[in-house]
Amino acid sequence: MKSNNTFAFKKDQYRDVRGGHSRFLKITCEGCGAFLGIYQKDGPGHLRRMYIDRLHTSHIQVGKEASCPDCKRVIGTKIQYKKENRPAIRLYVDAVAKAIISANEANKHRI
Repeated sequence: MKSNNTFAFKKDQYRDVRGGHSRFLKITCEGCGAFLGIYQKDGPGHLRRMYIDRLHTSHIQVGKEASCPDCKRVIGTKIQYKKENRPAIRLYVDAVAKAIISANEANKHRI
């Protein structure tokens, strides 16, 4: 969600179910190091899937599979997450690297 030309956390039922704790992650390709996007991670735990509605900035090529636009490495598979009926990318193990970043840093990566 964009507000006043800056990133803001999406606050909805999904965030509330996961305890209301969110952070921005900078996602890069583990293979070539290319910047793939900014993702809002809600709740604790590992990053196993990325919900499409939580990708604030994305360079990921998404078809049946999701891949890096630079090296074409497949990073995951597009799925419909049945528990919440939401489109997502199920990530392959060690396909992406991630780093927690501030909202200010996230805004530097706006498209």
